[in-house]
Amino acid sequence: MKTLHLIQEPPRPAPARWALWDLGFRPFYLLASAFAALSVGLWALQFGGHLPSPYLAGPLWHAHEMLFGFTLAVIVGFLFTAGRNWTGRATPTGPLLAALAALWLAARVLLLTPYAWAAALANVAFPLACAAALAVPFVGARNRRNYFFVALLAALGAAAAVIHLDRLGLLGLPAWLGVQLALDVVLFILAVMGGRVIPMFTNNGVPGAGARRIGWLDRLALGTVLAALAVDALQVPPLAAGFVFAIAGLAHAARWSAWKPWRTGRQPLVWVLHLGYAWIPLHLLLRALAAWGVVAPSLATHALTVGAVGGLVIGMMTRTAKGHTARPLRADRWDVAAYACIAAAAAVRIAMPLAWPAQLLPAVTASALLWSAGFAIYFVRYWPVLTRSRLDGQPG
Repeated sequence: MKTLHLIQEPPRPAPARWALWDLGFRPFYLLASAFAALSVGLWALQFGGHLPSPYLAGPLWHAHEMLFGFTLAVIVGFLFTAGRNWTGRATPTGPLLAALAALWLAARVLLLTPYAWAAALANVAFPLACAAALAVPFVGARNRRNYFFVALLAALGAAAAVIHLDRLGLLGLPAWLGVQLALDVVLFILAVMGGRVIPMFTNNGVPGAGARRIGWLDRLALGTVLAALAVDALQVPPLAAGFVFAIAGLAHAARWSAWKPWRTGRQPLVWVLHLGYAWIPLHLLLRALAAWGVVAPSLATHALTVGAVGGLVIGMMTRTAKGHTARPLRADRWDVAAYACIAAAAAVRIAMPLAWPAQLLPAVTASALLWSAGFAIYFVRYWPVLTRSRLDGQPG
């Protein structure tokens, strides 16, 4: 009697469907990448005097939009996505997620109008609404380890309030203080998440890498960021503040070194995160030099925003988009092109004015072009990924 060998066919991919509102990373990564490409491009044209009328009212509002438009959108998208994994409970999806995305978009549009009160309400309400939405699953699951993320979102709302209340003439605090405190909160979020995921991704993606998390060093690195935030909030004199920033920079450099970044060269999904994190100690050391009057403060600011935020964001947006849509965790040539654009944008924005201060305008123009190209690549390549359902048919 002949034995029949049944050949099992591989599972077929689930039929694609519209999935933009299935999980937080989907709309907010798309909104953030499109906004990053468009807003920075327009700002560079305005900076160079090439727009018939201003896009934004000045550098303060460029900083505002990069923080509360671009960066906050990515943070919210990431936290809504990670929060579901951390708690095992639902984070905003469907109509609630769409409403939060609409609130973010309304805040961007209202800032360009004369309706200062409406712009203030929308820009303060967005981080507070997201904090409340995140608190529901965290408290329900008693996920105390991550409660502080709710507080950090609320702190970003408070920083936005400082900026807008100054604009409305209702607060004696300077608007730039709100920007600086928001930068410090973002730095703390990057430092926390970098410490959680970069060593793990390094050891998972590069066998034998030996990336280490050193408890006391992690606590020192995070503590120095909180110290820097306190220095800014209390307006500590520059000489003393510079020493705090310098110690923080050295702590983060040592922390980064323990993750063995030199062993990641063949894994773009890993080295992009190491490259992004490297800008954190550079930012802090530049802040020290700026406090002591050696370099312009804007160099330190852009080391954080273009270098650390840009590098870590483009790396995490590609990795989490692939992982949460059941795609292989492997960077393709378009991913690498986007990484290269953002890395080059940071290098140009910092190195050129540092070496040739008179070349600020060419540096801003070239950096903006590279930045916009990198995030435009992401938006175009990941539109079909983020708007269609997971390849394995699972929710999310």
